[in-house]
Amino acid sequence: MAVTADRTRPRADPGASHPFHAFALSGAFVLFLGALLADYAYWSSHQIQWSNFASWLLVGGMVLASIAVLCEVFALFVGGRSWFRVLVVAATWVVGFFDALHHGRDAWAIMPAALWMSLLVTVLALVATWLAFASLPQAYARAGGVR
Repeated sequence: MAVTADRTRPRADPGASHPFHAFALSGAFVLFLGALLADYAYWSSHQIQWSNFASWLLVGGMVLASIAVLCEVFALFVGGRSWFRVLVVAATWVVGFFDALHHGRDAWAIMPAALWMSLLVTVLALVATWLAFASLPQAYARAGGVR
């Protein structure tokens, strides 16, 4: 009995997310959500340390969002990525950047705009993460991985 190996490997969908990209977006979402919760805690208690927590969580979220933007731009030029996904991730980064700049002010001067900007960046990060994870199973199924 001869055993033959099929050496042709199915190509992954170019529009599908890479697991690293999904990881970066999910980490950014969690950090932006933490910043939103810290902003809400500061808004309700007026303890300045919550503002500091939100600032540091925003910095961490911006690091991971920057990695996600680089992944999206790379995937756009390699091919197959939709402009909508790139724009959602870019909008997340831009709003997060301005939120981080706004948190650089005096703690008493950031409310209520910081709370609204944190809410907006959290919603954008949720949408971007949802889009990344929605295309993740398709990439594994076409590549012959776990289904």
